[in-house]
Amino acid sequence: MKKFDLIIIGAGRASNLAVSAGKAGKKVAIIEKSTLGGTCPNRGCVPSKLLIGYAHVANAIKESNRHFINSTINNIDIEKIFAETNEYISKIDGRYNSRFNENVEVFKGTGFFVSDNIIKVNEQKLTAPKIVIATGTKPKKPEHEKAWTSDDIFPLEGKIPKSITIVGSGFIACELAGFFSAIGIETKLLVRSQNILGNEDDEIASIFKKEFSKKVDIEFDTSAIDVEYKNEQFTMILENTNGQKKQHKSEALLYAIGRESNTSSLKLENTSIEINERGYIKRDIFFETTAKGVYVVGDAAGVYMLQHAAAYEVNHVSKILLEECEEPLHFKYMPHAVFTDPEIASVGLTEQEAKKLNIEYISTTTNWLASAKAMSTKLKYPVTKFIVNPKNYEILGCHMIGPESSTMMHQVLAVMHINNDIRHLKEMLYIHPAMSEAILPAAVESVRAIEKFRE
Repeated sequence: MKKFDLIIIGAGRASNLAVSAGKAGKKVAIIEKSTLGGTCPNRGCVPSKLLIGYAHVANAIKESNRHFINSTINNIDIEKIFAETNEYISKIDGRYNSRFNENVEVFKGTGFFVSDNIIKVNEQKLTAPKIVIATGTKPKKPEHEKAWTSDDIFPLEGKIPKSITIVGSGFIACELAGFFSAIGIETKLLVRSQNILGNEDDEIASIFKKEFSKKVDIEFDTSAIDVEYKNEQFTMILENTNGQKKQHKSEALLYAIGRESNTSSLKLENTSIEINERGYIKRDIFFETTAKGVYVVGDAAGVYMLQHAAAYEVNHVSKILLEECEEPLHFKYMPHAVFTDPEIASVGLTEQEAKKLNIEYISTTTNWLASAKAMSTKLKYPVTKFIVNPKNYEILGCHMIGPESSTMMHQVLAVMHINNDIRHLKEMLYIHPAMSEAILPAAVESVRAIEKFRE
């Protein structure tokens, strides 16, 4: 039995905790069954955004006519695109490992619980008074054994397909469909309903559907049935909700139909750790599970399943374990973005959620055309939507669609973090004529609507 001060299961965002604990002189064991860094830098956020960078350039060339520029793409070196991305991924394990000092011992393998405070990995038993579970999530299993999930894209080894069918309607499906289509791989996105990005505000999702459909071949109300794989090609029957069927073929088939709990390998049945009805680990306001001394952070808890949320949680758990912090972590808001073309950024309540909660609110939607920088894009669809409390000017939700929405949203987030009052956005000084200046008329319109409501 090897004794440690801290055991961490999962070396994604929680690797930061291992670094901090090691520097604090704690003896740390960190267990990872795959590559250090976890999903985000290896199979998720980072490599997907590297690929999307190529898509943005390709789309800009294709759409240059709106700037009165006639241009063509002579060649897209798809193999080079993937080779460069794969090379980046190949160095991640080493980068993460180099951050650990002599107090941190890395165990490569699947760790599982023997009891509340004993972990077994590679036939070795480890124990510590404090254990942190940070095992993340995994893609839901595809409906055909030869089909891919997002985990199979990074790194994409072997033959790069000339055609791909993607099943799903969430941000992973849309981001990957947007990339493959932009670089010239024949792409079809299958959506089982009329809704795409269904978690977004309905008004924003409607704009997205219209614009994204111009770039990607989407079959709505359609499912793939009778899928066969033969001679390195998928043959499937596409069936819509009216019962109409047609044959479709592609070299690759990818399912992006959501993610699920990744805790099945932990053997929690050997512990007093409880899970909820969705299979995620229960925890209290200090991230502690129902087993004393065992904590859970990030996606494994199934609360805010976003990388920036996991990093925020790990930072706070570090304070609890290493600095004797006795304050719980309260998220004031939880923003997210969809890095597609068009790009979306969102925080807080959608209008449909506000209606469902039966709360009083004011909603305004304002275009970006007051900003010359926004006008220079020659795009007419970008808008900012505010949902605010008319009683105290509190921003309940903000939703943007347009170039660099994820960057622009941080101006709103700063106000929400410090003193959530939309009047700050109305009164502040903006750089003219920056893209973010488009937030000013949106804030002015929202405040005007509130004042009219209060008359």
